[in-house]
Amino acid sequence: MRKEKKEKDSAKIKALAQFQEHSADQVLTTNQGLRLNDDQNSLKAGERGPSLLEDFHLREKITHFDHERIPERVVHARGSAAHGFFQVYESMAPYTKASFLHDPTVRTPVFVRFSTVVGSRGSSDLARDVRGFAVKFYTQEGNFDLVGNNIPVFFIQDAVKFPDLVHAVKPEPHHEMPQAASAHDTFWDFISLMPESMHMIMWVMSDRAIPRSYRMMEGFGVHTFRFVNEKGKSRFVKFHWKPLLGIHSIVWDEAQKISGLDPDFHRRDLWEAIENGDFPEWELGVQLVDEKDEHAFDFDLLDPTKIIPEELVPVKRIGKLTLNRNPENFFAETEQVAFHPGHLVSGIDFSNDPLLQGRLFSYTDTQLIRLGGPNFHEIPINRPVAPVHNNQRDGHMRQTINQGRVSYQPNSLGGGCPLQAKADMGGFVSYAERMEGSKVRARSEKFFDHFSQAALFWNSQSHPEKAHIVQALRFELGKVEVPAIRERMVFLLAQVDKTLAGMVAQGLGISVPSKVAGPINQSVPADSPTNRFQPKQRTPTLERSPALSMANTMKEGIATRKVAILAADGVDDTAIMGMKKSLVAAGAQAKVVAPRLGTVKGIKGGQVAIDFSFLTAGSVLFDALYLPGGEQSVDILAGDAKAMLFIKEAYLHCKPIAATDEGMDLLAAAQLGVDKTAKSHAEGVVQDPASLLAGDEGIVTGRGAQIGQVARTFIKAMAQHRHWARESKGQMPA
Repeated sequence: MRKEKKEKDSAKIKALAQFQEHSADQVLTTNQGLRLNDDQNSLKAGERGPSLLEDFHLREKITHFDHERIPERVVHARGSAAHGFFQVYESMAPYTKASFLHDPTVRTPVFVRFSTVVGSRGSSDLARDVRGFAVKFYTQEGNFDLVGNNIPVFFIQDAVKFPDLVHAVKPEPHHEMPQAASAHDTFWDFISLMPESMHMIMWVMSDRAIPRSYRMMEGFGVHTFRFVNEKGKSRFVKFHWKPLLGIHSIVWDEAQKISGLDPDFHRRDLWEAIENGDFPEWELGVQLVDEKDEHAFDFDLLDPTKIIPEELVPVKRIGKLTLNRNPENFFAETEQVAFHPGHLVSGIDFSNDPLLQGRLFSYTDTQLIRLGGPNFHEIPINRPVAPVHNNQRDGHMRQTINQGRVSYQPNSLGGGCPLQAKADMGGFVSYAERMEGSKVRARSEKFFDHFSQAALFWNSQSHPEKAHIVQALRFELGKVEVPAIRERMVFLLAQVDKTLAGMVAQGLGISVPSKVAGPINQSVPADSPTNRFQPKQRTPTLERSPALSMANTMKEGIATRKVAILAADGVDDTAIMGMKKSLVAAGAQAKVVAPRLGTVKGIKGGQVAIDFSFLTAGSVLFDALYLPGGEQSVDILAGDAKAMLFIKEAYLHCKPIAATDEGMDLLAAAQLGVDKTAKSHAEGVVQDPASLLAGDEGIVTGRGAQIGQVARTFIKAMAQHRHWARESKGQMPA
């Protein structure tokens, strides 16, 4: 990756030199290429006279400006994207005809967009929300869009309910509040009447909904698709993206504070990582199910509110996605990219998932409005690398200039072209699935098991993860103003787990209802045979799935983690340099934070450059904290309220902290209320700070003279990401 970074920097320098060489030719023009000699003044009748209508440059410039904004996406409006490539590890030809999954030497270009779902373009990255994870593969057979999320299930089972879901979660229409938040009455009113949402609710209330970074979250295709091989054999397939940096999150208290300090936190993180050459990577995994096993599970493969537990069907990792180039223009690429789950290649096909089927219509319909018409596929970021030949003509913003007079098929005047692809040419053929049954508005019986997988998710979480889910539900339902909605939700939680419901109810100051008025599933018409449509309590095959807990994900390495080093004049500059060297060698970033910008003077005479001041940075923007020694520096920081808050928050958010020499006094003062000036053993005032901090998980102390050893222990603590045992002390604002 470092080599690619150097090559990229070299290319940028070369491009800049070429630009400067030819800058004399870059003369300002109109859209028609007419050179302009004045872009500072409009054409007027006299120096103080009115502007003239004949000023074509003014009219063109203002008209374009007035029309620069296009409608934002109804959902997934706020996003960030990057270019990259995908390579398969070994040929998947036995399973699929998709040629980009055959040759391990081929790099398939991709464009990947991450997003929040609920908020507008101007909202914060740190909302508690689902994150979009959409990948456009520019294959030689055409574009394939894998449009998914960072959560493997969805709120609803049928696309007909999607408008209702979005209307409920969006800001309430009478006052347009709250922005980018689900903590309000209309959302929970809808959810409390739609028990099929309970599995998704468990995921959204978990730490999965507030990821540390786009680079540190999983992705899922959500729906069940099909792989079809050359022999026409079909297998069901679920898609997974597994981040090579591991899965990490933040806590809700951090999320709220980051939204104030840097609402672009996730977008900036992705951009800077790629610019630094720390290219994000994910492995593509698949779960394959033979057609004969379609009904072998206690859930329905077509139900988008269900997962296939990895203990039942392991995830086979088949290739790697690497993002290595940022967009050149946000609007032209990130904003105008159009994803569609119906953009397939030969060898990948749909299942009858009723949510997926509805999305196939919705995405095209959305692009027609948002991107101005049927030619959105001709926008550069959406163009396939495969040649395009068809009889489509005209339409708003048509860019292709087609030649000849034939635009129909069959024809003889054009030699019959474009011809239909023969079977041996790799043309797309829909899987010949046998179908039978009456036309009905209904779902299969297994769709009505709404609670067993929600319980599976809850039972699979670690103790800290469960505590965070409880706190999230208390926060969200605590924002609900209608008591009946809170009661219905607590009743539904009791169907998942009675202990969970009891803890949430306690925080809301209510009891767990033994029943609610009317049927649980109130989306069913009153005159329907409700016993058929009500949720069914089933005994699941699994009680726990370790793969569902973030505590069980990879905990190796600290690549790209950001470490804050607090310093002021008189700091131990030798210890800072030693710690920085060790952290950078391990792939982390070490940033000095001080009361002001500029440099600080070290006790050894060195000048240490400052990266941030306390005014522009907070502990919530970093993954770990180091407090070096230096008595003067520690005295200055101890008297700075922002510095002390920085340390206290890092501690309360369970982050790894290292301190050497007098830095231990500062940590003890900030976290344990110890006066650093009263530490004499001889006077019997207080124990040594190191002994006070010993045994506190994730706290590393030592002497600056042994900074290498301290750094090694600190790096091991950082690899764990967080040290949740501190939460048991009751100080953690989760």
